[in-house]
Amino acid sequence: MREHAVHGQPGWTTLGSLLAFGIAVSSGLLLVGLLMLPGAAPSRRGIFRYLLDAVVIAAALWFVGWVAVAEPTHALGDRTPFWCRPLLVPAGIAALALGVSVITALRAPRPRGPLVRVGAGVTLVAVAGMGLAGGVCQGMATLAGAGAVALPVALGIIAFAARETGQGAARRPSQRDQPGTDRSPAPSRSAGDAGFEVDDELSRRGSAYAFLPMAAMAASALYHLVRGGSFDVVGVLTGSLEGFALVGRQFLALRDVRAYAERLRDREAYFRELAHTDPLTGLANRRGLLSALENDRVAGAEAVLLALDLDGFKNVNDMRGHDVGDAVLVEVGQRLRMNLRPGDVAARLGGDEFAVLMWARPAEATRAAARLLGVLGGPYEQETGTVFLSVSIGLASCESVPDVTTLLRNADLALRWAKSHGKNRVELYDIAYDVKLRRRTELEHELRGAIDRDELHLQYQPVVVLPDVRPVGAEALLRWQHPRLGKVGPDEFIPLAEECGMISRLGAWVLHQACHQLSRWLAEGHDVWVSVNVSPRELHATGYVEQVKDALRAHRVPPQRLVLEVTEHAVSTDVEELIRRLSALRQTGVRIALDDFGAGYSSLGQLRRLPVDILKIDHSLVVKEMVRVVVELGHQFGLEVIAEGISEQRQMAMVVDAGCKLGQGYLSGWPVPAEHFEARLDSATSPARVVPVPEQKNDRDQNAGPTPRRAQNVRAVDSAREMRQA
Repeated sequence: MREHAVHGQPGWTTLGSLLAFGIAVSSGLLLVGLLMLPGAAPSRRGIFRYLLDAVVIAAALWFVGWVAVAEPTHALGDRTPFWCRPLLVPAGIAALALGVSVITALRAPRPRGPLVRVGAGVTLVAVAGMGLAGGVCQGMATLAGAGAVALPVALGIIAFAARETGQGAARRPSQRDQPGTDRSPAPSRSAGDAGFEVDDELSRRGSAYAFLPMAAMAASALYHLVRGGSFDVVGVLTGSLEGFALVGRQFLALRDVRAYAERLRDREAYFRELAHTDPLTGLANRRGLLSALENDRVAGAEAVLLALDLDGFKNVNDMRGHDVGDAVLVEVGQRLRMNLRPGDVAARLGGDEFAVLMWARPAEATRAAARLLGVLGGPYEQETGTVFLSVSIGLASCESVPDVTTLLRNADLALRWAKSHGKNRVELYDIAYDVKLRRRTELEHELRGAIDRDELHLQYQPVVVLPDVRPVGAEALLRWQHPRLGKVGPDEFIPLAEECGMISRLGAWVLHQACHQLSRWLAEGHDVWVSVNVSPRELHATGYVEQVKDALRAHRVPPQRLVLEVTEHAVSTDVEELIRRLSALRQTGVRIALDDFGAGYSSLGQLRRLPVDILKIDHSLVVKEMVRVVVELGHQFGLEVIAEGISEQRQMAMVVDAGCKLGQGYLSGWPVPAEHFEARLDSATSPARVVPVPEQKNDRDQNAGPTPRRAQNVRAVDSAREMRQA
């Protein structure tokens, strides 16, 4: 087809210019619409950044195109500058649309295919419009026809891709309800967390979009200079636009980096505070307290560390629930904050343990701790009712400690001392606590191997008939003779065994040793019985009844010859459970003695219900001359009565006058080894031995004393094998 060179006619030039102007406006509007599509840009500020990045690409493309058509290249002929002037604006819009498409393809969130297709359609519209306007202006029918055909195709691409983009945006919220997706709502963030979201856009940004256009622009400029070309106003403006776009973009990037660094610092400060703060009470946690101790260099300073523990808080959680327990802990934290001076540090170390770093002398801190007893010991009003608690406090001065570890240890040791001596009190650390703690630790360690090293033995304190002081029974008492520590009293190692969980093992050893010795005495013809003390922990063990049966069976001891003594303290735990346990033991044939009666735990109603056979009067009642009342009470209940703690002749006369037939105490006999007790049995008995405690029967003589009977000759038994098995 022959081309018509009509570019010189003013009418066609004007029409081409109008078409170029219309195409430029239309392409610009389409470009704005592209940026407004869902997902094209993260925010309005993001749109501005996208435009700057697109300007960098567009200016480079426009400059390369200018070099191609300007002198001396003249890629489109000698008259190119004239007929291209009306097309400068649509050419710029086309380059800008291409730049936006590239940036959208790099930055937009996935799926970004529809957005890229919209950008390509906008670019094609600008290029097709430029071809149409250029063909009309230059009189090139082929170019104008190609532009006219490409223009509706480009608009169709835009329409189809825009519709696809809208449908994808509408589907995004419904995807949360599809199977396999997380349907739970996003966790809410507090105001403090709002600034800590990672800037994903900043982390994804690259710099290739800037380097490649600049490289193309520099190469084209060098080529233009080598060919002898010069830079007119268009080239200078294009280069300046590229430079300003890069400077502006770098300025925004620098500001973003600075803001991101500030957010990182805020995040670091937030998480540092979070790591040093208890989330429940808002006080410092253990790490926060240690940080304060280290940063303030309290070792050797005029400061005091208070260790606090809520007494009985476990019962609050067990009876009221953990929600009420947490509410109480929150209120404890509030009371601490409101009653401390500025500069003091309160911390929750975990559970119901708290600590306070107080800048004061020990005397002043002790007074402040005494005030805290009243503040924290007040009632806690909750929806389920009022909660009452007490608190124990241990103090340790910082003046004489070498380091923080020693300070924490001293405060904890003082707290343990306060809790072990009655609770609801304040104790200041003393060096004597260290001595006692070291001894306790050593005793616990040595006690675990005392049985294997054969350091334990039993002594037997006689139970005698009054007033002639004739032994008829014995109480087996555990003794510990350590080769280095010497004699360790039972009041020291028995509580320790209960705390460290060794009381069951010691009790089993005592039971077998006592049964073994009793079997020997019975085999030798002595009509005697032996009592063994039972701790509440042993008594409530599931297998204790079977353990007693096994010991009786292994050593062939008649059950009625064994007496199990239960302290009155066991009655204070759970009476119903105690009755069930004692009833199960009595069914084996053994007798039950209630020891230390009168210490203040049991009542008369409980005494009537308890399945016991013997009542042992506490020594305090003997001193107070109340023994007559207790003896008569025991006889009314059909119980044998034994008066304990008889150490003077006056007490002996008082007990005999009250009608008590059995007694026990230092006046009638000290605890002695088995061979010494056996020698006393031999010297105190005749061929017709008597025993004051009858065989167990259902109906007891309420007023009569012990009934004598001739001893049975129990055949000799060899229980060495059974002892080894035990």
